[in-house]
Amino acid sequence: MINVLIVDDDAMVAELNRCYVARVQGFHCCGVASNLDQAREMLNDPALAVDLVLLDVYMQQDSGLDLLPDIRATGRPVDVIMISSASDSATVQTSLHYGVVDYLIKPFQFPRFEEALTAWRDRKNQMDSHDYYEQADVDRLLHGGAPEVADSRRLPKGLTAQTLRTLCQWIDAHPQSEFSTDELANAVGISRVSCRKYLIWLAQINILDTSIHYGATGRPLYRYRVQPQHIGLLKQYCQ
Repeated sequence: MINVLIVDDDAMVAELNRCYVARVQGFHCCGVASNLDQAREMLNDPALAVDLVLLDVYMQQDSGLDLLPDIRATGRPVDVIMISSASDSATVQTSLHYGVVDYLIKPFQFPRFEEALTAWRDRKNQMDSHDYYEQADVDRLLHGGAPEVADSRRLPKGLTAQTLRTLCQWIDAHPQSEFSTDELANAVGISRVSCRKYLIWLAQINILDTSIHYGATGRPLYRYRVQPQHIGLLKQYCQ
């Protein structure tokens, strides 16, 4: 279970965030601090074992920014997500300077809150699963899941590196073309169902743009085009 400390002097907001934390599987609110002194005391309490801090900026007697250097000075592996109405450049830049992992500007909806927590958890799991890193591993950590060079060990179940290579070589040879699943399947000689699986995956890792067109019957037709900024990544799959 991941222990979350909420630091906010507004009791209603703190309670809302506590309820939000409870809705995200695997996370537990281990405490609520209404000022920085309480927060420091809780962070130093080994019984709480805080993993993640949800930190407000504007408090009646404190600025949440003052807690950030204290956390970094301890050397403990505690991460911070800022949750604040402060949206000025200086506050955001100072927060990023001290390594906050996300910044939520009030007001926000639960899906954005959930995304912040789950993205942090996924990144932490990636970090904890390695004793040493390859460049691709570091790239994924720093740049939010950059695509990997495909091989049979890393592709989703049911996809093969050989078929992916064939598809990517055709796409690479037609960088300006927009194509449908049927058009690509016919061009390379594979089934439409199989081709569709590869196109969905290439779109999920942001190599392909997807557009939807509606014909006379109203049935959507999906068309794809390689994103110009990701042609270099596409070429990795052609080798």
